[in-house]
Amino acid sequence: MSDFQPRIVVFACNWCSYAGADLAGVSRMQYPPTTRVIRLMCSGRVTSGFILEAFRLGADGVLVTGCHPGDCHYISGNQNAVVTMEKTTQLLALLGIEKERLRLEWISAAEGARFARLMTEFTAQIRALGPSRLGDPDRHELHRLTVPDAVGVDA
Repeated sequence: MSDFQPRIVVFACNWCSYAGADLAGVSRMQYPPTTRVIRLMCSGRVTSGFILEAFRLGADGVLVTGCHPGDCHYISGNQNAVVTMEKTTQLLALLGIEKERLRLEWISAAEGARFARLMTEFTAQIRALGPSRLGDPDRHELHRLTVPDAVGVDA
């Protein structure tokens, strides 16, 4: 299992966490190349359907990132994300998927180092869990994952 390279989808809010990811990139901070970042206007836009579709298309882990509490550009979007994550965790449990495969984190635009550290930590966590049981293990279709109001999709 040591050669297992997890596939991780990151749903990132446009205003804070995507900017943090961008800062990590332009600052040349090192983290594993295991992620596919999908930029949304707000973490509150993430639905259980988006997360389950990511797993179905081959993701081994999903990370939802947003603005810190009190800093949401849409006032309560990140609070909505918390509710969605709780419901989705329950759905994953019904499907027999470990709750550790789904994570919610707050990352500001100035936290490029935090983004890189979280990517490294989450990759190690998912690597320890092994491949996801949801979806076909031979199927690598994350390139098909789209979100209706996504600002941009980075491979």
